[in-house]
Amino acid sequence: MLFVCYPRCTTCQKAKAWLEEHGAEPEIRDIKENNPTEAELREWHRRSGLPLRRFFNTSGLQYKALGLKDRLENMSEDEQFALLATDGMLVKRPLLITETAVIPGFKAAEYEKLLQGKETI
Repeated sequence: MLFVCYPRCTTCQKAKAWLEEHGAEPEIRDIKENNPTEAELREWHRRSGLPLRRFFNTSGLQYKALGLKDRLENMSEDEQFALLATDGMLVKRPLLITETAVIPGFKAAEYEKLLQGKETI
Protein backbone atom coordinates (compact mmCIF):
# COMPACT_ATOMS: atom_id res chain seq x y z
CA MET A 1 0.00 0.00 0.00
CA LEU A 2 1.40 3.35 -1.05
CA PHE A 3 0.25 6.60 0.53
CA VAL A 4 1.27 9.62 -1.54
CA CYS A 5 0.83 12.79 0.49
CA TYR A 6 2.06 16.23 1.41
CA PRO A 7 3.00 15.96 5.11
CA ARG A 8 1.96 19.55 5.92
CA CYS A 9 -1.55 19.05 4.44
CA THR A 10 -4.19 18.62 7.15
CA THR A 11 -6.29 16.31 4.98
CA CYS A 12 -3.25 14.10 4.41
CA GLN A 13 -2.55 14.11 8.15
CA LYS A 14 -6.15 13.04 8.87
CA ALA A 15 -6.00 10.28 6.27
CA LYS A 16 -2.67 8.99 7.59
CA ALA A 17 -4.02 8.98 11.16
CA TRP A 18 -7.15 7.14 9.98
CA LEU A 19 -5.02 4.47 8.27
CA GLU A 20 -2.84 4.04 11.36
CA GLU A 21 -5.90 3.78 13.62
CA HIS A 22 -7.16 0.98 11.39
CA GLY A 23 -3.91 -0.99 11.50
CA ALA A 24 -2.55 -0.01 8.09
CA GLU A 25 1.15 0.63 7.70
CA PRO A 26 1.44 2.18 4.25
CA GLU A 27 4.64 3.17 2.52
CA ILE A 28 4.66 6.98 2.71
CA ARG A 29 5.79 9.14 -0.20
CA ASP A 30 6.05 12.94 -0.05
CA ILE A 31 4.38 14.25 -3.20
CA LYS A 32 6.40 17.46 -3.17
CA GLU A 33 9.79 15.76 -2.84
CA ASN A 34 8.96 12.80 -5.09
CA ASN A 35 6.41 13.94 -7.65
CA PRO A 36 4.49 11.16 -9.42
CA THR A 37 5.78 10.50 -12.91
CA GLU A 38 3.58 10.73 -15.96
CA ALA A 39 3.72 6.92 -16.30
CA GLU A 40 2.62 6.45 -12.67
CA LEU A 41 -0.20 8.94 -13.09
CA ARG A 42 -1.40 7.22 -16.25
CA GLU A 43 -1.38 3.83 -14.55
CA TRP A 44 -3.12 5.10 -11.41
CA HIS A 45 -5.74 6.88 -13.49
CA ARG A 46 -6.38 3.75 -15.55
CA ARG A 47 -6.70 1.58 -12.44
CA SER A 48 -8.97 4.05 -10.65
CA GLY A 49 -11.63 4.19 -13.35
CA LEU A 50 -12.19 7.84 -12.42
CA PRO A 51 -12.26 10.90 -14.67
CA LEU A 52 -8.79 12.45 -15.01
CA ARG A 53 -10.14 15.69 -13.54
CA ARG A 54 -10.38 13.91 -10.16
CA PHE A 55 -6.59 13.74 -10.06
CA PHE A 56 -6.21 17.53 -10.01
CA ASN A 57 -5.92 19.42 -6.74
CA THR A 58 -8.66 21.91 -7.62
CA SER A 59 -8.29 23.82 -4.36
CA GLY A 60 -4.53 24.25 -4.69
CA LEU A 61 -2.74 27.52 -5.31
CA GLN A 62 -1.02 26.24 -8.46
CA TYR A 63 -4.31 25.08 -9.97
CA LYS A 64 -5.82 28.50 -9.41
CA ALA A 65 -2.71 30.44 -10.49
CA LEU A 66 -2.63 28.55 -13.80
CA GLY A 67 -6.34 29.12 -14.40
CA LEU A 68 -6.91 25.41 -14.88
CA LYS A 69 -10.60 25.56 -14.04
CA ASP A 70 -11.17 27.10 -17.45
CA ARG A 71 -8.24 25.54 -19.31
CA LEU A 72 -8.57 21.81 -18.55
CA GLU A 73 -11.53 21.22 -20.83
CA ASN A 74 -9.50 22.48 -23.80
CA MET A 75 -6.44 20.39 -22.97
CA SER A 76 -5.85 16.92 -24.35
CA GLU A 77 -5.45 14.04 -21.93
CA ASP A 78 -1.74 13.87 -22.86
CA GLU A 79 -1.34 17.57 -21.99
CA GLN A 80 -3.13 17.05 -18.66
CA PHE A 81 -0.92 14.10 -17.69
CA ALA A 82 2.21 16.04 -18.67
CA LEU A 83 1.07 19.00 -16.57
CA LEU A 84 0.29 16.85 -13.52
CA ALA A 85 3.75 15.30 -13.73
CA THR A 86 5.43 18.72 -13.54
CA ASP A 87 4.37 19.57 -9.98
CA GLY A 88 3.13 17.33 -7.18
CA MET A 89 1.13 20.22 -5.77
CA LEU A 90 -1.18 20.00 -8.80
CA VAL A 91 -2.09 16.41 -7.90
CA LYS A 92 -5.06 15.65 -5.65
CA ARG A 93 -3.84 14.34 -2.36
CA PRO A 94 -3.58 12.12 -0.61
CA LEU A 95 -3.42 9.28 -3.08
CA LEU A 96 -3.91 5.81 -1.65
CA ILE A 97 -2.66 3.11 -4.00
CA THR A 98 -3.18 -0.58 -3.31
CA GLU A 99 -3.09 -3.69 -5.46
CA THR A 100 -6.84 -3.37 -6.03
CA ALA A 101 -7.60 0.37 -5.96
CA VAL A 102 -6.42 3.95 -6.38
CA ILE A 103 -8.21 6.59 -4.31
CA PRO A 104 -7.46 10.30 -4.79
CA GLY A 105 -8.43 12.46 -1.82
CA PHE A 106 -9.65 11.26 1.55
CA LYS A 107 -13.09 10.04 2.40
CA ALA A 108 -13.21 7.70 5.38
CA ALA A 109 -16.07 5.69 3.83
CA GLU A 110 -13.98 4.94 0.72
CA TYR A 111 -10.99 3.90 2.82
CA GLU A 112 -13.23 1.75 5.03
CA LYS A 113 -14.74 0.01 2.03
CA LEU A 114 -11.29 -0.66 0.60
CA LEU A 115 -9.85 -2.02 3.84
CA GLN A 116 -12.88 -4.24 4.51
CA GLY A 117 -12.27 -5.94 1.20
CA LYS A 118 -8.69 -6.82 2.10
CA GLU A 119 -7.57 -9.50 4.53
CA THR A 120 -4.10 -8.01 4.88
CA ILE A 121 -2.94 -4.48 4.42
